Amino acid sequence: MSIFVENNHMIVVTGAAGFIGSCMVGKLNNKGFKDIILVDDFSRAEKQPNIARKIFLDKIDRRDFFLWLDAHAGEVDFVFHIGARTDTTEFDMAVFDALNLNYSKKVWHACTTHQIPLIFASSAATYGDGSLGYSDMDDSLSNKLQPLNPYGISKNEFDKWVLQQTVVPPRWYGMKFFNVFGPNEYHKGRMASVVFHAFNQVDGGTGGLADRWTGGQVDGRTGVVKLFRSHRDDYEDGGQLRDFIYVKDVIDVLFFLMQNPAESGIYNLGTGKARTFLDLANAVFAALNLPPSIEFIDTPVDIRDKYQYFTEAGMEKLRKAGYNKPFYTLESAIAEYVQGYLAEHVCF
Repeated sequence: MSIFVENNHMIVVTGAAGFIGSCMVGKLNNKGFKDIILVDDFSRAEKQPNIARKIFLDKIDRRDFFLWLDAHAGEVDFVFHIGARTDTTEFDMAVFDALNLNYSKKVWHACTTHQIPLIFASSAATYGDGSLGYSDMDDSLSNKLQPLNPYGISKNEFDKWVLQQTVVPPRWYGMKFFNVFGPNEYHKGRMASVVFHAFNQVDGGTGGLADRWTGGQVDGRTGVVKLFRSHRDDYEDGGQLRDFIYVKDVIDVLFFLMQNPAESGIYNLGTGKARTFLDLANAVFAALNLPPSIEFIDTPVDIRDKYQYFTEAGMEKLRKAGYNKPFYTLESAIAEYVQGYLAEHVCF
């Protein structure tokens, strides 16, 4: 059975000018939804192209969102809380407490009070070094996880808090995003995906969209992709493994959960198949029809002891919830992203 959210009811997307949030708005537009409320800090000019061609009802500053929701809750059918501080190199815990933990608690309380279904963004960063595995089947695991940075800690603290709540929204889903890449990440700078940086090292960084949006603070065009050298004996250089997932798969899953009454809970959102950074780099070169040219550099000291060498989402829970669509392969996703978006300097 499906619970279809009607196209004429309002849907809220927080983080709507950001990477995944703006793609979610695009997905909703493609499905005929136009009464969308965008919530974000809209002061960053480099994020504006992400929403320039989107159809929506209103833009609400994140500081004004809760007053707005109190006045309009009866008209809102669903909330996607995707907005967060995502910088894994930020070490001021107070920043994450304010934006990722306390703000998310307010979103939860508002959705509970007004009985609005909710999807919120968690992260694979909660799993830390992966020594406890990557299964989402046992909620008690959240209490044992040891994230490697303040960002991961903030996401795990919210997950733990949510799992302790007895008063909840009518349906809720916390999504542990793994390594997401794809269009609309142009503004993210250092925190953009390796695919984005690899493209700019090979074929970008010469006055294109990425330069215009980031003030030129992107990789210069060298024709060579730089990957982090392994600092562990059990991994070869470039052999570090991540669960890379295309943003179009992410938003397909989020849309599915909006429309289908799966069991509430925290879910992994990856492909379930880890791939190496060498695989990724080779796919970028293939998408550009160029021979691979790869150089290894030391992992920056400030993140070296917090670097994940292996991530792979256990996806049984989502499949049991009824999502059976196959995910993009790494190669097909990179080909589409590079050729259809990065090379053309366009947004989704």
